[in-house]
Amino acid sequence: HQRAVADVVRFIDDNFDKPLDLNALADLAGMSPFHFLRAYKRLTGVTPHQHLLRRRLTGAAHMLVTTDLSVTEIALCSGFQDLSNFNRSFRLEFGRSPTGYRAANASWV
Repeated sequence: HQRAVADVVRFIDDNFDKPLDLNALADLAGMSPFHFLRAYKRLTGVTPHQHLLRRRLTGAAHMLVTTDLSVTEIALCSGFQDLSNFNRSFRLEFGRSPTGYRAANASWV
Protein backbone atom coordinates (compact mmCIF):
# COMPACT_ATOMS: atom_id res chain seq x y z
CA HIS A 1 0.00 0.00 0.00
CA GLN A 2 2.91 2.32 0.63
CA ARG A 3 3.82 2.68 -3.03
CA ALA A 4 0.19 3.15 -4.10
CA VAL A 5 -0.31 5.89 -1.52
CA ALA A 6 2.96 7.58 -2.53
CA ASP A 7 1.77 7.55 -6.16
CA VAL A 8 -1.51 9.18 -5.12
CA VAL A 9 0.34 11.83 -3.07
CA ARG A 10 2.33 12.75 -6.19
CA PHE A 11 -0.86 12.71 -8.26
CA ILE A 12 -2.57 15.11 -5.83
CA ASP A 13 0.47 17.41 -5.82
CA ASP A 14 0.53 17.47 -9.63
CA ASN A 15 -3.25 17.86 -10.08
CA PHE A 16 -4.38 19.92 -7.07
CA ASP A 17 -6.06 22.44 -9.35
CA LYS A 18 -8.45 19.83 -10.77
CA PRO A 19 -11.54 18.34 -9.16
CA LEU A 20 -10.46 15.22 -7.26
CA ASP A 21 -12.62 12.89 -5.22
CA LEU A 22 -12.04 9.97 -2.90
CA ASN A 23 -13.39 7.35 -5.31
CA ALA A 24 -11.11 8.44 -8.13
CA LEU A 25 -8.07 8.53 -5.85
CA ALA A 26 -8.93 5.10 -4.42
CA ASP A 27 -9.25 3.72 -7.96
CA LEU A 28 -5.86 5.16 -8.79
CA ALA A 29 -4.41 3.34 -5.78
CA GLY A 30 -6.25 0.14 -6.67
CA MET A 31 -8.12 0.02 -3.36
CA SER A 32 -11.64 0.43 -2.09
CA PRO A 33 -12.37 3.93 -0.82
CA PHE A 34 -12.56 2.64 2.76
CA HIS A 35 -9.19 0.87 2.65
CA PHE A 36 -7.55 3.68 0.72
CA LEU A 37 -8.67 6.29 3.24
CA ARG A 38 -7.34 4.22 6.14
CA ALA A 39 -4.02 3.46 4.41
CA TYR A 40 -3.54 7.07 3.33
CA LYS A 41 -4.18 8.44 6.82
CA ARG A 42 -1.96 5.80 8.42
CA LEU A 43 0.95 6.47 6.05
CA THR A 44 0.74 10.26 5.71
CA GLY A 45 -0.90 11.39 8.95
CA VAL A 46 -3.64 13.29 7.10
CA THR A 47 -6.65 12.39 4.99
CA PRO A 48 -6.49 12.81 1.20
CA HIS A 49 -8.90 15.74 1.52
CA GLN A 50 -6.66 17.47 4.10
CA HIS A 51 -3.63 16.94 1.85
CA LEU A 52 -5.48 18.28 -1.18
CA LEU A 53 -6.73 21.32 0.71
CA ARG A 54 -3.26 22.09 2.08
CA ARG A 55 -1.71 21.69 -1.39
CA ARG A 56 -4.30 24.01 -2.92
CA LEU A 57 -3.65 26.59 -0.23
CA THR A 58 0.14 26.46 -0.59
CA GLY A 59 -0.26 26.77 -4.36
CA ALA A 60 -2.51 29.79 -3.86
CA ALA A 61 -0.06 31.35 -1.40
CA HIS A 62 2.72 30.97 -3.95
CA MET A 63 0.61 32.61 -6.66
CA LEU A 64 -0.33 35.46 -4.32
CA VAL A 65 3.31 36.44 -3.88
CA THR A 66 4.56 35.72 -7.40
CA THR A 67 1.75 36.96 -9.66
CA ASP A 68 -0.61 39.89 -9.95
CA LEU A 69 -3.66 37.70 -10.53
CA SER A 70 -6.73 38.67 -8.53
CA VAL A 71 -7.62 36.69 -5.42
CA THR A 72 -10.65 35.30 -7.25
CA GLU A 73 -8.51 34.15 -10.19
CA ILE A 74 -6.03 32.52 -7.81
CA ALA A 75 -8.82 30.75 -5.92
CA LEU A 76 -10.19 29.32 -9.17
CA CYS A 77 -6.73 28.40 -10.48
CA SER A 78 -6.05 26.59 -7.20
CA GLY A 79 -9.09 24.35 -7.53
CA PHE A 80 -11.51 26.20 -5.27
CA GLN A 81 -15.06 26.54 -6.56
CA ASP A 82 -16.20 29.00 -3.90
CA LEU A 83 -14.43 32.25 -3.01
CA SER A 84 -15.77 32.44 0.55
CA ASN A 85 -14.59 28.87 1.23
CA PHE A 86 -11.17 29.80 -0.17
CA ASN A 87 -10.94 32.92 2.00
CA ARG A 88 -12.01 31.06 5.15
CA SER A 89 -9.65 28.12 4.51
CA PHE A 90 -6.76 30.46 3.68
CA ARG A 91 -7.23 32.43 6.88
CA LEU A 92 -7.32 29.23 8.95
CA GLU A 93 -4.13 27.92 7.33
CA PHE A 94 -2.06 31.13 7.22
CA GLY A 95 -3.59 33.32 9.92
CA ARG A 96 -4.52 36.14 7.56
CA SER A 97 -6.65 36.85 4.53
CA PRO A 98 -5.24 36.22 1.05
CA THR A 99 -5.03 39.98 0.50
CA GLY A 100 -3.22 40.46 3.81
CA TYR A 101 -0.86 37.60 3.00
CA ARG A 102 -0.06 39.15 -0.37
CA ALA A 103 0.56 42.58 1.16
CA ALA A 104 2.97 41.11 3.72
CA ASN A 105 4.85 38.77 1.36
CA ALA A 106 4.57 39.82 -2.29
CA SER A 107 7.89 40.20 -4.05
CA TRP A 108 6.49 41.77 -7.22
CA VAL A 109 4.71 44.73 -5.62
